[in-house]
Amino acid sequence: MKRPDPRRLALAAGLLVLAPMCAEYVTGYDDSTGDPFVLAVSLLIFSPLYGAPALLIRETARRLDVRWPGILALTTAFGVLQAGVIDQSMFSEGYRDIPYWEEMIRPTYVAPLGLAAYTTLSFVAGHAIWSFGVPIALTEALSPRLSRTPWLRTPGLVTAAALYLAAAAFVLREHLRTEPGHATAVQITGSLAVVALLVLVALISAVRRRRRAALPAPEGGAAPRPIVVAAAGLVAGLAFNFLPSTWAGVAAGLAVIALCAAAVGRLARSPEWSGRHVAALAAGALTARAAVGFLAVPLGEVAPVAKYAHNVAFLAGAVLLGVLATRRRPHPR
Repeated sequence: MKRPDPRRLALAAGLLVLAPMCAEYVTGYDDSTGDPFVLAVSLLIFSPLYGAPALLIRETARRLDVRWPGILALTTAFGVLQAGVIDQSMFSEGYRDIPYWEEMIRPTYVAPLGLAAYTTLSFVAGHAIWSFGVPIALTEALSPRLSRTPWLRTPGLVTAAALYLAAAAFVLREHLRTEPGHATAVQITGSLAVVALLVLVALISAVRRRRRAALPAPEGGAAPRPIVVAAAGLVAGLAFNFLPSTWAGVAAGLAVIALCAAAVGRLARSPEWSGRHVAALAAGALTARAAVGFLAVPLGEVAPVAKYAHNVAFLAGAVLLGVLATRRRPHPR
């Protein structure tokens, strides 16, 4: 039997660790901020909860030749699953005794749906972009030659799925045990329906792309340098993370997402567009998230020295990772 490729396993392990860092650690919002021991131990839950789905999304996409529009549909599906079904924060009116929760949800609360438009957009887009999309893009960029090939074989995929199911079951059980408000059957069913629809969108996008591949592709103009793309990702990331929890903020957030999607879709038609540009966009978005962390107030008692040391370390790490990812030779998008 052919032995596993250690380079592929290293990339899979890197994604397994990077995803939870992008999802939970980079802003330093929790009482674990600045505590290396607690952060390391917490990976026992967060790596299966975020890293395993990121691996499953990435492996599925590369096996089915799903490109980034479809990958983002899959990351959004997992974002809805996480916020709507697993931790049910999307439907909570008082999550984890967070003091500003009521202030955050009430301005855009939609009573018939039992959710706030602002937090729904923030949570789902946050997971889709930062929990899954950004770490996938940056990890792939570290090894351009292997960026379009599967990293795991069947045992690895089964293990990743089992780890995710176990972590998701643990988080859901803790939510049901400790939180007074739970999602209704209708809300859970609706969330699962949206998840299924997004998965279908991803699969359809792959089929349509293969059909278009037989036709002459319209080419765009010159692509900007990766540093320009990274700067754009930084600006867009900061804009999204500073949205007010109002209907105007929701509209602005949707506008940022739509504008980015349209711009990247147009630029990606250029023959000069490569994986370096994708990595640069992800690096800019991650750096924005890390910068926002300096203004985050941790949920608990955290010494200022520990908080800001945490913020500096993750900001430096985001910048360094972005530099490493974008300095590799050009690779397929």
